[in-house]
Amino acid sequence: MQKNLENNARKIQHQYYTQRAEEYDSRHLPDQAHEFALTWLVGLLGHYNITSILDVGSGTGRVIRKLRNHRVNSSLYVLGIEPVEALREQAYKQGIGKDELIDGDATELKFPDGSFDLVCEFGALHHMRQPDKAIAEMLRVSRKAIFISDSNIYASGPWLERTVKQTLKTLRLWKIAQFIKTKGKFYKITAGDGLWYPYSVYDNYAQIARACKHIHVLNTSEHGINPYRKCGHIALFAAKT
Repeated sequence: MQKNLENNARKIQHQYYTQRAEEYDSRHLPDQAHEFALTWLVGLLGHYNITSILDVGSGTGRVIRKLRNHRVNSSLYVLGIEPVEALREQAYKQGIGKDELIDGDATELKFPDGSFDLVCEFGALHHMRQPDKAIAEMLRVSRKAIFISDSNIYASGPWLERTVKQTLKTLRLWKIAQFIKTKGKFYKITAGDGLWYPYSVYDNYAQIARACKHIHVLNTSEHGINPYRKCGHIALFAAKT
């Protein structure tokens, strides 16, 4: 049953992005949170001597274009994977080569261990039923680090809503509440973002910490001393050594 739900969710996602591929950039690219995170990533490349990057869930290639224009060295190699053909076609129309953006599934990366210095994702994890599988693959394929720019569902909404979410998380009742709320599907569908799951980067913090020695978190939206409680969008950089 769970496998059928996941397959159905993927079909819905694929259909959504296929139908909206031509307007994808106008809908999604003016995203200041991701732009801020991407600028931070660019600043980290030289410090960690990053020479190769894999971007999972590339969409129309925003990250590829940005990194191409801000290379800290001429030898930086960037490859993106995107499962939706219509989005890849939009990227090709904008000048991205077919050898720069290829078909691929973030939860089953077709690369050997340690193939890239860094593996990144921008806004893809909250569209996955099992983001932990994607992160496990990101960690496996990366030599030095991973970079994540994604949502923090526990800090979205007004104060009362955030408090309820964080309380459910603390009591380990969050998944049960989502199961009931979504009638077992766990996902939601909206016009602006298609099919998505109530996700937080912090859901996978412990998993990342087991594989990485240093983790840095940056709030990329709202201000606040405690990003977990106050910031609805988070960027995370995790270095293995």
